[in-house]
Amino acid sequence: MGPTAAGKSNFAIQIAKAINGEIISADSRLVYKGFDIATAKPTIEERQGIEHHLIDVVEPEADYSVANFFDDAKIAIEKICAKGKTPIVVGGTGLYFRILLEDFDLPRVEADYELRGRLENLDTQNLHQMLKELDSASADKIHFNNKVKIIRAIEVCKSLKRPHSEAAGKKEPEFDVKWLGLNPPARADLYEKIDKRVDEMIEKGLIGETKSLLLKHGRIINLINTIGYKEILEYLDGQISLEESVLKMKQNTRHYAKRQLTWFRRNQSINWNDTKV
Repeated sequence: MGPTAAGKSNFAIQIAKAINGEIISADSRLVYKGFDIATAKPTIEERQGIEHHLIDVVEPEADYSVANFFDDAKIAIEKICAKGKTPIVVGGTGLYFRILLEDFDLPRVEADYELRGRLENLDTQNLHQMLKELDSASADKIHFNNKVKIIRAIEVCKSLKRPHSEAAGKKEPEFDVKWLGLNPPARADLYEKIDKRVDEMIEKGLIGETKSLLLKHGRIINLINTIGYKEILEYLDGQISLEESVLKMKQNTRHYAKRQLTWFRRNQSINWNDTKV
C-alpha cells in the first residue's frame, strides 16, 4: 500500500512474477468500468500477464461498498490460493486493507436511498455538522469535504441508532500478512510524481474520457466525486480554465495522498520502502 503515484502497481507486478502471485486491487475507484485514465487503471499491457482481480467489477452507477469489497476479495483470495499461488493485495484505499487484512470488523448496513437523496441536497458543511452531532469521533476522522463518506456515516448512525464509531468491533485477523508500503523518501519527490501523472492523464485523453462518461452515465455521484473527473467537469462547465483545472487536480491529488499516508501510518506493521521480495 501507499499514496497515489508511489509506484505500487508496477512493484506489485514484479512481486507477483517473483513469487508466483496474482493481484487483488484494493482501490475504491478501479472497480468501476470506464474509470480508466483518471484512476491510473493499469492497462492489459501494463499488467504484464499477471492476473488482476477486482478491476472493472461494476458499472459506475453501482454503490460498491467496503462490504462488497470484503466479500469479493475473500472469494478472490480463495481462488488464488486454490491455484497454489500467493494473493497480493495492492492499492491505496486504507479502509479496504483494514477490513480485509487487519482486525477491524465493520457493521453491515444496507443503503437507504431515500435518506441519501435527502442528504444529497444539503451542503457538506451542514452534513459534517450533522455527523458531528451524531458521532463526533467519526466526524473528526472524515474530511469535511468528503460528502460521500459523510453521508454514509450518517446513514450508518441512523440505521444502527448509535454512533458508527461505537458499532465497529474487533475480530481476529484471518491471514498471515507481510505488509509492504511504498512512499518516496522526500515529499517533494511524491509531489513531482503526482504532477507528472496528472500531466500524462491529460495527454492520454482525460478530457475525452470525462465527456464520454458524462454522456453515458450523466452526473452520477461516483463521477462528480472522483478526483480527475470532477476538476475536468468544472472546466467543461466553463467554471474554470483548463490550466486551473489541471492545477486543481494536482492539488487535490496531493491532499488525497497526505490523507492516505495518515491512514496507513496507523498500521505499525508496515515495512516502508522494503523492496526485498
